[in-house]
Amino acid sequence: MRAAIIGGVLGLILALATWVRPGVEPAPGVSGPPVEVLVLDNGFHTDFVMPRGALASRPGPLRDALSVLEPGDRVRVGWGDARFYVDQSPISDRLPDGARAFFRPGGNPSVLMLRPEAGDPASAYSGEDVRTLRLDAAAFERVRARIETSLTLTDGAPRVAATRPGDPVRFFASTETFSILHLCNHWAAEVLNAGGLAIRPVWSILSSEIGASVDAHALDKTASRH
Repeated sequence: MRAAIIGGVLGLILALATWVRPGVEPAPGVSGPPVEVLVLDNGFHTDFVMPRGALASRPGPLRDALSVLEPGDRVRVGWGDARFYVDQSPISDRLPDGARAFFRPGGNPSVLMLRPEAGDPASAYSGEDVRTLRLDAAAFERVRARIETSLTLTDGAPRVAATRPGDPVRFFASTETFSILHLCNHWAAEVLNAGGLAIRPVWSILSSEIGASVDAHALDKTASRH
């Protein structure tokens, strides 16, 4: 009996470790030019940089949220814990709060970050690992819709939950909760999955896994053309 239990547990661990979630099928009936998305990895967290016009292409809460931002032809998009993500104090000072964000039972309030960006993207993100992802219009529509579902609506409108003095970033209240089971990189993986990328949900706890998903998608696209 004991051997059977151990075998079952090991089998479950192996199954979870090798679990791959196929990419979502593109949105039907959507056409247009491809959209270029930058995937940014600072070593532990993933953000996206997306064209503002593409994000605001349809009426709805996401367009409303973008309308309150300062000018900028691109928007940096991210998601995280409502307190830890917003705080900019040294990471060493925030370790106790980081433990709270990871392990608090029931999860924690979260925010969707939208930050207007302008200028040359080649130099703007020199301190981060940058990958370029090209999505067709139908795939990007799924991405845009997935991001929009993260917004909490108050009387039908998104709500700014936090700002930073002197910074054009806006943090909007999110419908999702943050915990060890749903971290910022899990959220980023779900966004990519909505855009048609296969992901490994368990390994998506790591920002490097997000980059690996983008690389694998690029290889698949190249192979399909040959």
